[in-house]
Amino acid sequence: MKLPNGPQYPALVQKLQWILSPMSFMEACAQRYGDIFTMQLNEPMVFVSNPQALQQILTSDTKEFTAPSDRNTAFEPMLGKNSLITISGEVHRRQRQLLMPPLHGDRMRTYGQVINDVTEQVISQWQVGKSFCVHSAMQLITMRVIMQAVFGLYEGLRAQELEEILAAMLNETSPWRVIQLYFPALQKDFGPKSSWGKFIRRRERVHQLLNAEIQERRDQPDSSRTDILSLLMAARDEAGRPMTDAELCDELMTLLVAGHETTATALTWALYWIHKFPSVREKLVQELDSLGDHPDCNSIFKAPYLNAVYCETLRIYPVAMLTFPRVVKTPVSLCGYKLEPNTVVMGSIYLTHQREDLYPEPQQFKPERFLERQFSPYEFLPFGGGVRRCIGMAFAQFEMKVVLAKILTSQELALVDDRDMPPKRRGLVTAPARPIQMVVKSQREAKSRTLETSTK
Repeated sequence: MKLPNGPQYPALVQKLQWILSPMSFMEACAQRYGDIFTMQLNEPMVFVSNPQALQQILTSDTKEFTAPSDRNTAFEPMLGKNSLITISGEVHRRQRQLLMPPLHGDRMRTYGQVINDVTEQVISQWQVGKSFCVHSAMQLITMRVIMQAVFGLYEGLRAQELEEILAAMLNETSPWRVIQLYFPALQKDFGPKSSWGKFIRRRERVHQLLNAEIQERRDQPDSSRTDILSLLMAARDEAGRPMTDAELCDELMTLLVAGHETTATALTWALYWIHKFPSVREKLVQELDSLGDHPDCNSIFKAPYLNAVYCETLRIYPVAMLTFPRVVKTPVSLCGYKLEPNTVVMGSIYLTHQREDLYPEPQQFKPERFLERQFSPYEFLPFGGGVRRCIGMAFAQFEMKVVLAKILTSQELALVDDRDMPPKRRGLVTAPARPIQMVVKSQREAKSRTLETSTK
């Protein structure tokens, strides 16, 4: 079987280059080999950035391609064996159906007041003339939002400890930790001070706290609660079966980790771009001010320019670089190559978003491109696609827009350093290459605005 062309140097060198500088590695391969190429990582992996090919892959899930869980092993140490990200097939379909309702539609929008209130609490601590780390502030907002959305009005020592341990785990993003994720043989516990030993002990403590919460809910059921955990515990599949405690624990871990870190990073990028270009900020603030002193969730969610800024933020440096891997089930032609069964195929979200034919001057931040045309789900896919599309997409979209609206109508901020900011790997996702610092110039008169949670 002849695979698409790709780098010819040793697989170990390619793997290290992929771990240390994935974006530049993909860009170099695309420049030399085009829309489809093969990298030698754990095994040969075919990378694709052609929208028509992506459509073929993502619309034929379960037919020509499958999305097996054994290709997502890098996520398992953090999220567990029962996470929606690490399971596949019928088990994945069942879990996805159980998780969907709390994260979509009117149910999701009931969290609008939580998002608004948490954001207000955090930004009320900012002081005029004082600088702050944007990512840390956004992490605090998104962690508290997801904690309250998952557990309800959740306070006390258990919540505080969960927040602290999860923050410590997610901020450990050294190259060595990433290497450990890609080389399982290096995942050795050499005691509580070793890198992996520290991770294992933190993870065990988080599981203890989550299981204690689950058991407490079982011992003291309350049908009036509408938080995500309560809804998941009450959910039943087609056969009338509930989630097991092990499934609940791993799905909670997935929601807490994936539901806050990715959104915090995207918000950090958004605030950077908005304030790097004064014309973007001016136009966005003008639109938000036009919504009145008490905008409702729908008005914010549907604001055209805010949506364009949101989309362009997720386009230029998508937090997730790749779709989940697919494996060829039956012989298939892709970009002129005949791929045989068991070939691993990855959709490159990053390269697709950098295509000159779709996005002229792709390295430039231009929200207007999303006002001028509509892109297909295979041209713009920051949340992936097919049966593996991120289940938290609607929640993340809503949260980002409400947080940005609250900050921009309450505070006048400026970048401490407006030099160009390249992306780099942060764990399994992308992030700014260095901390972004902002300073509060003044508090706007509109700071007293409140969010109406009506969804009429």
